[in-house]
Amino acid sequence: MKILWFTWKDQKNPLAGGAEIVSETLAKRLVKNGHEVIFLVAGFSDSLPEESIDGYTIIRLGNKWTVYWEAYNYYKKNLIGWADLVIDEVNTIPFFTKFYTKEKNILFVCQLCREIWFYEIFFPFNIIGFILESLYLRLLKDRKVITISESTKKDLLRFGFQESNINIISMGTDIGFVKDLEIIEKFPHPTILSLGSMRKMKRTIDIVKAFKLAKEKITDLKLIVAGDGNSRYGKKVLRFINKYKFKEDISYLGKITSDKKRELMQKTHAIVVTSVKEGWGLIVTEANSQGTPAIVYNVDGLKDSVKNEETGLVCEKNNPENLSKKIQELLENKTEYERLCQRAWQLSKETNFDRSYEQFMDIVNEKKL
Repeated sequence: MKILWFTWKDQKNPLAGGAEIVSETLAKRLVKNGHEVIFLVAGFSDSLPEESIDGYTIIRLGNKWTVYWEAYNYYKKNLIGWADLVIDEVNTIPFFTKFYTKEKNILFVCQLCREIWFYEIFFPFNIIGFILESLYLRLLKDRKVITISESTKKDLLRFGFQESNINIISMGTDIGFVKDLEIIEKFPHPTILSLGSMRKMKRTIDIVKAFKLAKEKITDLKLIVAGDGNSRYGKKVLRFINKYKFKEDISYLGKITSDKKRELMQKTHAIVVTSVKEGWGLIVTEANSQGTPAIVYNVDGLKDSVKNEETGLVCEKNNPENLSKKIQELLENKTEYERLCQRAWQLSKETNFDRSYEQFMDIVNEKKL
């Protein structure tokens, strides 16, 4: 099978996240099983126009704003009739391939944007984007869809997609599972982890506020913040940290390597995630695979990746005060904490890319389409 995959980012893009890990890991498995995959994506600073990675091809066109038009033109000039299947990945804005590709086409939707518009885009374009998303989703409601969570499925149903057309595949992780929790050595002081680029929709500042409140009760508590902080919001968070009397107990590491990420996920006592919305929350599953439970806000995606009081804790209210209480609740009961670590680790084994690939292939074969 030849698959043409439209998406605006690849894993090398500085803005890449969990969605790109999913799509390219699936592509790697597709190639290993004899299929061909071409991605049409946006270019970025100093990027190669074309690249072969693990057997699949990435063609970079334009930038994050112009890629939709450039991909359409490239397809028309070079790829009409090449593919057996076209995948239109909706990462905020779809490529609308149903209107110009001649091949069978489906949507790959990790998450909808919805309220994220009001965190990441300035007025009045946030309102325009929010309204337009509602309109263009209705134009695509007849498509078959692959998604990664029940939350995104419910979002799509609200816009008229047929339930029978929406297929959920398992998320996966390529970080590698810890073989035995007994070999994990946590930091000597209770330590929570904030991981990922600092953007408004991630609400990193809420984690810092919750840390301050929790530290008044757990005096030896530490916080590690890892991720790109060069955005305007990131700099705001760092200024906020520097005003705290507890700033010596907060370590900011900036961007880190995958090896460092794995080390932190093993040695910290909990990962804390406060996003406005996620497709799933891959870093939660990755942390679980290293024996570390998560404390998260009760939002789409995160409430899918965390089983409350089984693999971690989900806040009743999405604010620093409730988050602080959950941090204390998790760290002050050693027996319950160890139970959550064990359960999170065990269940994370069920979330793997072998399973994702099998489910993906069941969906894209002739019977499903």
